Amino acid sequence: MQTTSLLARKREREVRKVSAVFLIPALLIIAVFIIYPIVDSFRTSLFDWNGITAGKKFIAMNNWKELISDDTFWKAFRNNIIVMVLSIVIQMPIGMAIATFLDRVGKKGTIFKVLWFLPMLMSSVAIGYLFKYALDTNTGLVSTISRMLGGKNIDLLGNPKTALLTITVVICWQFIPFYMVYFMAAYSSLPADVYEAAIIDGATRGQYFWRVALPMMKPSIKSAIILSMVGSLKYFDLIYVMTGGGPGDASELMATYMYSNAFESYRMGYASAIASGMFIVITVISLVTMKLINGKEEV
Repeated sequence: MQTTSLLARKREREVRKVSAVFLIPALLIIAVFIIYPIVDSFRTSLFDWNGITAGKKFIAMNNWKELISDDTFWKAFRNNIIVMVLSIVIQMPIGMAIATFLDRVGKKGTIFKVLWFLPMLMSSVAIGYLFKYALDTNTGLVSTISRMLGGKNIDLLGNPKTALLTITVVICWQFIPFYMVYFMAAYSSLPADVYEAAIIDGATRGQYFWRVALPMMKPSIKSAIILSMVGSLKYFDLIYVMTGGGPGDASELMATYMYSNAFESYRMGYASAIASGMFIVITVISLVTMKLINGKEEV
């Protein structure tokens, strides 16, 4: 008995050693590419630096004081919140509806799976340029159709009232296929006997969806909402390509504002303060959202 116990402890130690060996490369990558940049951003935010010369002037919390009173940053933050809310409201229902349709049609819907997933195969930069030219005021597809119907040119990206909404629609078009696949995976994890039992008990497909499938898919829906929320708070490439944050600051987001300060205004210290502020904001919103969604469950 004692020998068996000693062998078990020895095996456990060996497993721990092997686990540590396999974890070390991953931990090093996380430390170098995630933890160090975050720490360095907070450190750089304490300096006045153009990002090119070697000289850095220590200014303590001045960048943070400027950030707190920066109206453009808070407008960018508000735009991020608008994009986040609209993304969740648009992407989740449509993604769920498409996944429900594909789950019902089965293998007959393979062609639809391929077609609807195509936007996810394109890069954000390519999509940005595609829609930038398609929505061009003079030569774009929308203006061309409008003129054919006797109307005038339509400037969706150059109008401060419509620029952010237009970009959000494009973002949703790109990422709805991701949530389609996500919810299809959630459907595939539902036990087949539950569906059969519901049908035998006289439930319609609609009743099965609302009263059985949807409640069982709540964990997946919660995860999808958090993914959409975090992704919406750090959008950059597509918006930068389509409007660059314009017109004015109508479509400015925190990431585009950070980029413009770092690489256009050469204020690397202030841009680091914006990046650090983004990190704090995204972390707080994510934790609060997870707490609200999970209720009394552990976050």
